[in-house]
Amino acid sequence: MATGDSDEAVGRQPSRPDTIMDVDVSREAGVAEERSGRVLGLDIGRRRIGIASYDPAEGIVRGLDTLQRRTPQEDLVRLSRIAAERRATAFVSGLPLNMDGTEGPQAQMVREFCERLEKNSGLPVLFQDERLTSVEAEGRLREAGVSLKRMLAEKRKGAVDRMAAVLVLEDYVAAHGGTE
Repeated sequence: MATGDSDEAVGRQPSRPDTIMDVDVSREAGVAEERSGRVLGLDIGRRRIGIASYDPAEGIVRGLDTLQRRTPQEDLVRLSRIAAERRATAFVSGLPLNMDGTEGPQAQMVREFCERLEKNSGLPVLFQDERLTSVEAEGRLREAGVSLKRMLAEKRKGAVDRMAAVLVLEDYVAAHGGTE
């Protein structure tokens, strides 16, 4: 599995744009316009998979969709299809590390799923520390004026998972300058 430097803990950015689903990271992170290809960000949970996209030509991370989990094989097929449709060259998956940086059962589940995703899609899967991304995603929704009641409804629809995927991919692009 291609992990490179992306396994290392990366600190959260001190301030983030106010937008919920589209984040222009090219200016704030000093990312060059030319990149090797589109990348899909994933927030993999037991019930849902949040998906985000980064297109280096646009320099923007966008929330795409949230998949309700079915069977692991169906999930792999759906993600591989989305990657092919979007002409993605890689995936970046959030890696749910414990607060002390160690990997627990959830991180192991994500790694095992991503190994299968690499084989199924033929694309590399990179990892990005995702500690507290769901908390931050909920915070962004609150800052945007989403009430607790609506946030719970949105969580059921996958808005928090999709936003967490945006944050994972945004952090990856900021930390690695894109997809090289």
